[in-house]
Amino acid sequence: MGLLDKLGFGKLKEGLAKTREGLVGAVSRILVRGARVDETLLEHLEETLVAADVGAGTSADIMEGVRKRLKETPAHDAPELLPFLKEEIALQLSGKPGGVPANPFDLGTDRPYVIMVVGINGVGKTTTIGKLAHRYMSAGHKVVIAAADTFRAAANEQLEIWAKRAGADIIQQKQGADPAAVAFDAVKAATARSADVVIIDTAGRLHTRVNLMEELKKIRRVVQKQNPLAPHEVLLVIDASTGQNGLQQATKFGSAVGVTGLVLTKLDGTAKGGIVLAIARSMGLPVRFVGVGEKLDDLQPFDAKDFAEALFEA
Repeated sequence: MGLLDKLGFGKLKEGLAKTREGLVGAVSRILVRGARVDETLLEHLEETLVAADVGAGTSADIMEGVRKRLKETPAHDAPELLPFLKEEIALQLSGKPGGVPANPFDLGTDRPYVIMVVGINGVGKTTTIGKLAHRYMSAGHKVVIAAADTFRAAANEQLEIWAKRAGADIIQQKQGADPAAVAFDAVKAATARSADVVIIDTAGRLHTRVNLMEELKKIRRVVQKQNPLAPHEVLLVIDASTGQNGLQQATKFGSAVGVTGLVLTKLDGTAKGGIVLAIARSMGLPVRFVGVGEKLDDLQPFDAKDFAEALFEA
């Protein structure tokens, strides 16, 4: 593990502190040395996962995997189950990449690479876009941000601050302008400027409002007029503290605009980080990034194995 990888793992581990305290603390109380490995213990372990917002279905799948591993490699002491548990959690988190590259920084050859960012109010979309822009800029890519949230007052100003911090260009219009027109202009400008990445901000909208979902669909259609392959990725930003409500959001946005990946924010402020497991299983979507703090570099590319390791590391 290189220095940058170690720094990223350290931040991830730190950001998972509250989730680790809730989930792993409870698991540790079950997997004590000398405890007998039997069906009662396995049932208690499954109940603990459900209580940590991992979800009933996901918890059942994890424990089914643990039971299969036990048949192949019997365990005689409860702590011996921990490696099995970590491996099964990492497996659940892998998701099914819906046509997007496994590495979020692998942009392929089509330019500009268009990323549409969606989600409800208050989940941290604006800060996520700023951090994403910083990440791509740091990787040597030229970035254009489309300020297509023309509904919320001061949205442009906030995004402009983040764009400046990241060193990215920003395309914006006055409040109340057509969001799809802003997205169209941004892709056109990015093409003219030979930019690598376009990140489209969208208004934070209630996932139950049909007309607002239709607006998202319009943005998608208009962007495709510039480039039939765009958007190359649609990221749904979810606040980790929403727990099981995040599943409903993922389902609604997925059916409206074809979400390809997830960004889990505010992971450092919640004990409900287990929701990432439930969403990855339910939607078959890869988690692309996790937010573990407020700084520009506190958005971490997601790695299932690292997440499982950081979750259980003391």
